[in-house]
Amino acid sequence: MAKEDIVRAALNTAVEASDKVVGTTSPNPPVGAVILSPTGDILGVGATQPPGGPHAEVMALAEAGDRAQGGIAVVTLEPCNHYGRTGPCSHALLAAGISELYYVHADPTSEAAGGAAWLTQQGMKVQQLPGEVPTLRAWLLAQELRRPHVTLKFAQTLDGFSAACDGTSQWITGELARHHVHQDRCRRDAIVVGTGTARADNPSLTARTPDGGLYPHQPRRVVIGHRRLSAQDCPHLHRLGFEQYPDIPTALSQLWDTGVRDLLVEGGPTLATAFFRLGYVDAIQAYIAPKVLGDGLSTISEPLSSTLSGAHCFHRSGYQLLGEDILVELRKK
Repeated sequence: MAKEDIVRAALNTAVEASDKVVGTTSPNPPVGAVILSPTGDILGVGATQPPGGPHAEVMALAEAGDRAQGGIAVVTLEPCNHYGRTGPCSHALLAAGISELYYVHADPTSEAAGGAAWLTQQGMKVQQLPGEVPTLRAWLLAQELRRPHVTLKFAQTLDGFSAACDGTSQWITGELARHHVHQDRCRRDAIVVGTGTARADNPSLTARTPDGGLYPHQPRRVVIGHRRLSAQDCPHLHRLGFEQYPDIPTALSQLWDTGVRDLLVEGGPTLATAFFRLGYVDAIQAYIAPKVLGDGLSTISEPLSSTLSGAHCFHRSGYQLLGEDILVELRKK
């Protein structure tokens, strides 16, 4: 196998490793790393551990052990080059005797960047690979925007309604789609609803397995709005604990400062409209059911534009068939 193909295959393995830790690493990025022998055999695979734990490169080096000497490192993000709660991964790679480094994304943070340049200065062969690592997408955009990455999630009928005229909405989508929602929740740092949804639905905002248990990682539960939420209004949230902020800018600022990098908005039409008007919707997850109502509660509470040229535009980044339903995933243009 050609060297390029070996490195690309190792990168795919690193991405798969990073995918397993998405939602557990913030404020650090979910990085994956692979250590190869000089002939291309996989010696170690690692991914970022929860804050304070080893980074991906250190995990992969630990698995490789002494065999890492003279080996090749393939990493989804440039190795960090600073002393924080852990030592610099660039120094760990050099100390282990790694001879070549391949990485995809440069580290955009001023405190951690520079690992590639430092290793080059030490005589290591370093190459940045083209492409994009999907598991880093939210974290990288959050670093650029200096706020959490925001995904708006909603379920709707084929003609765009999230509830019938009588207010019923359980359930628009089928069982497979609802299970997928919970799988996705456990990969997020926080879930947000508005006070209206909190009072009307008494949500738990937990990530639950199909048998009703809880996934190991649970997102933070966040409510936005001024209205006071009593234990009588929202017994589940009071039992489980939640954070409340008066408005969206305050919520995003405080959540960023406390480590949230990937945020899922599950509120109703009023909150969704507010996020759109502030320009804070970075991605959309639209769960679409093969049902037609003709009238009902729209997914957006009021017009966002009076003309087509003013519409909020997105790229389709993926789709999945979930039983009879379709999940369409979109990214902001």
